[in-house]
Amino acid sequence: MANPTFEPDTLEQLDRLKEVRIETTRPDGTVRSTIIWAIVDDGEVFVRSWKGDRGHWYQAALDAPDDVALVFDGARIPVRAVLTTDQQSIDRCSAGLVRKYKKCASLDSMVQPYNLGTTLRIEPR
Repeated sequence: MANPTFEPDTLEQLDRLKEVRIETTRPDGTVRSTIIWAIVDDGEVFVRSWKGDRGHWYQAALDAPDDVALVFDGARIPVRAVLTTDQQSIDRCSAGLVRKYKKCASLDSMVQPYNLGTTLRIEPR
């Protein structure tokens, strides 16, 4: 079964924007909004935690993968966060990050081996 897909306009926006917000829920039920990088590759959206598995938004997305939203350009889109462990998806995310953020100082940490395991595919709900 194919993964759910975003609308073409949404993919274009995510591909164009340097930063988006991801909303996750804290254990006490309050919403946390964190700025992240998102890349689009072949119609799929990937994100990765800059802080590795210590990232609070990342931990919350793993704990409640259906309780996540992307926020950008005035839109709030409910999404599902899916941990991607296959090497092809991890490599696609890394290549997309390098392509999109090659001039950003934080890029190096995003493609280090210790962060690769935090690659998530983001799907619309």
